Amino acid sequence: MNHEPQALAPLQPVGASFELLARDDQARRGLLHTAHGAVNTPAFMPVGTAATVKAMLPGSVAATGTEIVLANTYHLMLRPGAERVAALGGLHRFMNWDRPLLTDSGGFQVMSLAGLRTLGEDGVVFKSHLDGSLHALGPERSVEIQELLDTDIAMCFDECTPFPATREQAETSMLLSMRWAERSRARFRPRPGRGLFGIVQGGVYLDLRARSVMALTKIGFEGYAIGGLAVGEGQAAMFQVVEQTAPLLPAEQPRYLMGVGKPDDLVGAVMRGIDLFDCVLPTRSGRTGQAFTRRGTLNMRNARHGGDDRPIDDGCDCPACRGYSRAYIHHLIRAQEILGVMLLTWHNLHYYQALMAGLRAAIEGGRMAEFAAGFEAEQGLGDIPSLADRSTG
Repeated sequence: MNHEPQALAPLQPVGASFELLARDDQARRGLLHTAHGAVNTPAFMPVGTAATVKAMLPGSVAATGTEIVLANTYHLMLRPGAERVAALGGLHRFMNWDRPLLTDSGGFQVMSLAGLRTLGEDGVVFKSHLDGSLHALGPERSVEIQELLDTDIAMCFDECTPFPATREQAETSMLLSMRWAERSRARFRPRPGRGLFGIVQGGVYLDLRARSVMALTKIGFEGYAIGGLAVGEGQAAMFQVVEQTAPLLPAEQPRYLMGVGKPDDLVGAVMRGIDLFDCVLPTRSGRTGQAFTRRGTLNMRNARHGGDDRPIDDGCDCPACRGYSRAYIHHLIRAQEILGVMLLTWHNLHYYQALMAGLRAAIEGGRMAEFAAGFEAEQGLGDIPSLADRSTG
């Protein structure tokens, strides 16, 4: 009889996992592994609130270098409904996106419904901004909706502390979010390649942030977000909170700064240890005529672009810069043509993803400080005047 020990099949990891590949001071280069593929970090997530990145096809989003998209629980629960999305095969199939997805819990959107919500220990009762119908959303239902959507990364239900807030208000809000985090974790059903992130709150009060980190790490999550920033506190205060909070988070798990931000916000936050970002800015700016470039932001509605045959950014290889002039895009924006919005959105997302790729390469090469200094210097130069500008100047 054979009594030799039998080789055991390797255990399949449960949940999303993070692999730290390199560091340069506080800046980190990693891989976030999910059920729908890996995400190279630092990473920027375009916002696809209602299961679409506005003015972009899914293939176009992927072509910018995007590996993960954010969608929103609040909007999708109201329209078309989480149960309907689940019946249709889940959010990836519904929106034709086969790469990773992260869903916001809906807490931020609900909290912004001033006068239309009632907050309590069990969650929020609110009126829909669409038709005024009454809905309830709490930790358990939020996680359930995200599970029905079949997201790769779900977020705890939390209260986004407003700014300004007194210390007492921030503490009360943070403690409520920590109780909700525990309930969110209890409701979450572990599955291969999926994860639940906790959200650090506490306003601009550093000791409250530290207490929040302690509470969340005691519960245990697949990743951790810093929430409640970019709500009016200013960049210096935001960086101070990130600088003091990020080192308290587990080094072996991803760190996500929610709702941030401008290009210089991203560079500064990466230098302070952040791995993931999301923001509506590149897509919203595309719809309002703004273009991000290596030398700063351009307003493509300005008349000075009307006769300019140059691309938006001569160092960019996106379709807008490869095939169209500033003059044409200026014309499209002024004429309110949809193509103008599409081209600017594509350009802005390409710029953001190129910036993230540059940050990853700089961390790998130990050149993060040099990269940040070069970025700041180039942004400060401003746009190069056109020949027409120079001849009339």
